[in-house]
Amino acid sequence: MKITRRQAIALLASAAPALRSAYSQQTPLPITSGPFTGTPASLQAYRFPAWFADAKFGIWAHWGPQSSIEYGDWYARNMYVQGTAQYNYHVETYGHPSKVGYKDLVPQFKAAAWDPEHLMDLYAKAGAKYFFSMGVHHDNFDMWNSKYQPRWNAVASGPHRDIVGTWATAARKRGLRFGVSEHLSNSYDWFAPSHLSDTTGPLAGVPYDGTNPAFADLYHDYTGQPANFASTAKDMGRVAPDRWKQEYFRRIKDLIDNYQPDLLYTDGGIPFDQYGYSTVAELYNVSAAHHNDKVEAVYFSKQADQCTIGTCALDRERGVLDAISPTPWQTDTCIGDWHYKRGVAYKSPKKVIDLLVDIVSKNGNLLLNFPLPNSGELDFAEREILAGITAWMAVNSEGIYATRPWKIFGEGPSTKVVIAHNGKEFDPNEGKKPDLNSSDIRFTTKGPVIYAFVQGWPEGAAVIPSLGTTSPQNPAKITSVMMLGHNEPLKFTQDATALNVTLPSNRPPTADIGITLKLTTT
Repeated sequence: MKITRRQAIALLASAAPALRSAYSQQTPLPITSGPFTGTPASLQAYRFPAWFADAKFGIWAHWGPQSSIEYGDWYARNMYVQGTAQYNYHVETYGHPSKVGYKDLVPQFKAAAWDPEHLMDLYAKAGAKYFFSMGVHHDNFDMWNSKYQPRWNAVASGPHRDIVGTWATAARKRGLRFGVSEHLSNSYDWFAPSHLSDTTGPLAGVPYDGTNPAFADLYHDYTGQPANFASTAKDMGRVAPDRWKQEYFRRIKDLIDNYQPDLLYTDGGIPFDQYGYSTVAELYNVSAAHHNDKVEAVYFSKQADQCTIGTCALDRERGVLDAISPTPWQTDTCIGDWHYKRGVAYKSPKKVIDLLVDIVSKNGNLLLNFPLPNSGELDFAEREILAGITAWMAVNSEGIYATRPWKIFGEGPSTKVVIAHNGKEFDPNEGKKPDLNSSDIRFTTKGPVIYAFVQGWPEGAAVIPSLGTTSPQNPAKITSVMMLGHNEPLKFTQDATALNVTLPSNRPPTADIGITLKLTTT
């Protein structure tokens, strides 16, 4: 169900007095001058740049020091959580975390085979219109020459290269928009287990290395916090002192000011009230300063109520909206685990394209992570998946880019299956959903043209009930039908019950993933 702009304005208007009161008492943070201030009310005037609604597909390198272990996401935290698979692996491979900590693993992040120019060629060929670099993960390690994290950044340690800046140059050289992700706002709570110790076993009670004050710039300084803070902190809690919120703002401002990203992703909602809203304003003001007073940037929040009017784009981690959104939004997901994990099962090209067409039919974009291993080089299976996506996009992307939703997003069995999001920011079952098939249709439009994505090769004609002349959608008369990748018009009939299209006898190579019918209307 769509929410009208008028309804959204009414909802936010009721909260406006309280918001104004709360923010009027705070001292403004030092942001670049421009059209926005660091208040919710100011940011409501933001509007999406046209390029974002047209782009539809981006690729992400969720890559950093945790990738060097090649044992999955959240390693830097879970290696300090006794009993987890990553703790057990760490003890067996490197030693006990009281002796060998995360600080000792950072130097093995070498990026020895990283060739960003080659990778960006592959990503552009696959159809990505924007690219994301990891900026900083929860591990508190900045992937650029960070002014406010001088010891734990990619230039000072690890690969000794400006990862963010090098990615940015490679992306922009090929006409891709450039984005960065920041997960820093959660780091203060997320890293708390590094200050604990085993509760059982021969080293029970021996503090992990996170308690060493010499490394507080990596593991955080919990001075002034309750004695039980490390044992009670929630991994994504964002309970932090003002000094940490100030550091968060300074570091992300440094990132924005140095690289002028077109997109900025935060792992959660806009954090820390004034500090977070000032970060969003900084992004937009810097963008305006570099684009003749026009804001070309997009900020993502996973908290829907923050994006109701202007402000930001909704991001849904590993999940898809169940209806057409009136404003552009994004799904971010991964072909496997977020950080590289050896032996993990990847999504197939079919699974990726099913996601893409479903998301685009609902006015969304897909941001897809290809997790790089320590070397910085895609593994064989990843290259095969990327090649499959590339082959399908080469034929069918006309129905993806610069399109808008039709009257309904689709039809078929998959539209009748509603999978609850459970109020969470991500759907852990996203990769387990069955593939779409030839009965599952998704729609996009471009002017008088309707694109119908048939997500499999039908046995016989392609039948689309939503385009029948008496269907509730009241479709326009179809005057011609083409299949993308096929040069000849197709025979069809449009009667009361459906549009029936006779497909060519030669089945295209990517037909098992899906085909696209280009329908011209009067």
